[in-house]
Amino acid sequence: MASPPADSKSDTTPPTTISLRAPSKYLSSSTKSEPATTAQSPFISPPLDWLCRTWSVTHSTLSMWQSKRNVRITYKPLEPSSSSSSSAPKIDDLVESEKNNGKGGISRIEGIDTPDPSSPGSWDWRGKGWLKIASSHWEVLGWGERPLMRGLGDMGEGVERWVVTWFAATLFTKEGVDIYCDRREGPSPETVEMIMRELKALDAAPTVVQLVEREMRDVEIKLPWKEKN
Repeated sequence: MASPPADSKSDTTPPTTISLRAPSKYLSSSTKSEPATTAQSPFISPPLDWLCRTWSVTHSTLSMWQSKRNVRITYKPLEPSSSSSSSAPKIDDLVESEKNNGKGGISRIEGIDTPDPSSPGSWDWRGKGWLKIASSHWEVLGWGERPLMRGLGDMGEGVERWVVTWFAATLFTKEGVDIYCDRREGPSPETVEMIMRELKALDAAPTVVQLVEREMRDVEIKLPWKEKN
């Protein structure tokens, strides 16, 4: 079953339960769109207008974030190029972070994400400028919204949005898993607990389970974020 086009403003209601799929590299072609922990429904990509916002990276298996704090990723839709024959929507990908000792300014990594048609919710990243030679592949393993409990604060809508992403190995990094939240302070403990439980239940991807069990760490958050002038 095909997912809605990633560039459409879909009427898809964000999932309110947490369910994750295994990365496509671990699945057969017939099961790539199926959730890993439930057979209730096929995986649906997050609509582009839902995905495009600023996310805090709150947990990660990637060692590159252990010396950083306040790591955030901003996705923005890009207008189709008039010279491009492809109608596939691309997104601008900006990663910002600070040193965890608080010194210095904001580090920035800029790139462009192009949808990978072989699997819903999958993207191919390529850097901008001097990073144009660098590329990687990433996938959304799960996404959704959960109501905030009293006392946690909210984003004005009474929900916290979450995303779990997987990054394929490159020449410079091994594969990794990140947890994002649209709240700067990160997700509620209950949401983290449920996400971690689902990650450890990805029977189709035992390598990912081992990675999460051994290397998943909190990414330091110390508010307020530094802002670029």
